[in-house]
Amino acid sequence: MARQSHDTGYKEVFSYPEFVQQLIEGFMPPEIAQIMDFRTLKNHSGNYITPLFKEKFEDVVWSVEVTWEGMRQRVYLYILLEFQSKVDLAMPIRLMHYVACFYDHLLKKKEARLKEGLPPVLPIVLYNGSRPWTAKTDMYDLLQPEPPAFLRVYQPHLRYYLVEERRYTDAELSLKSTPLSGMFGIENAGDSWESLQGAVDRIVAVIQANPDKERIDRVITRWIKRHLIRLGAEVDLERLNSLIEDKDMLAENLENLVKKERLQGEQIGIQKGRMETMRETARKLIAMNILTDAQIAQASGLPEEEVKALHSGIKH
Repeated sequence: MARQSHDTGYKEVFSYPEFVQQLIEGFMPPEIAQIMDFRTLKNHSGNYITPLFKEKFEDVVWSVEVTWEGMRQRVYLYILLEFQSKVDLAMPIRLMHYVACFYDHLLKKKEARLKEGLPPVLPIVLYNGSRPWTAKTDMYDLLQPEPPAFLRVYQPHLRYYLVEERRYTDAELSLKSTPLSGMFGIENAGDSWESLQGAVDRIVAVIQANPDKERIDRVITRWIKRHLIRLGAEVDLERLNSLIEDKDMLAENLENLVKKERLQGEQIGIQKGRMETMRETARKLIAMNILTDAQIAQASGLPEEEVKALHSGIKH
């Protein structure tokens, strides 16, 4: 069965080199960013995947020149945007297949030649799910039990670097102070409108401080509109064309959602309190051992089935 996916808007975001740079510099080991010349970033995104995996997914491919030990070489960044509700335990297998297909593409397009050797690929998985990521990050680790020593050298290895948004606190994200970290903050706010309002305020401040704020504003605004649609927010998105210019309008909408969320919470609390009072009344009448279950139900307001359950010692 194909896995469910949705348009997160991140693919458009990562079509811009500055967001790729923010991902590498802000969320990956510093030694990786230090050897990269981000001025040489080049977009290679396309459809390289065979029908082996039929689910829809979002990915972007960039290349960048790196320098180490006096050598300069181009490295490909294969960024997989894994925004599913369920952790995919087969991720190492999928990425091994994706990278192999990408190499096949490079050979067919004569962008690489086997005689000269294949270029390195750095697989990156960006995950925004609410559940902790539990999939193995290396293909070899899927082999259980571990093969005997004489077989290990023949087993496949492919490791990917995981960027799991939920692992970063608001304090950590605020220290990075980039549009991408602001987006992670909005994602981590979940469907709490009050937290979302605070996260939006922070990202607006980050955008306003950016020298290229008009273009960044357009990109982030399109992304946040998709995000609000996924959350089911009752916001007039037709009027939202700029986070900077329409900040007050969006804040008003989010404030109304906060009030609605609180009201619903209060109503749920009141209803729970009433139900517990009714159950306590029923328990006292049951203890008197005078009335029938039907009479107790009428007196307490509980359904007769629940009174019978309480009578039998079953708690609900």
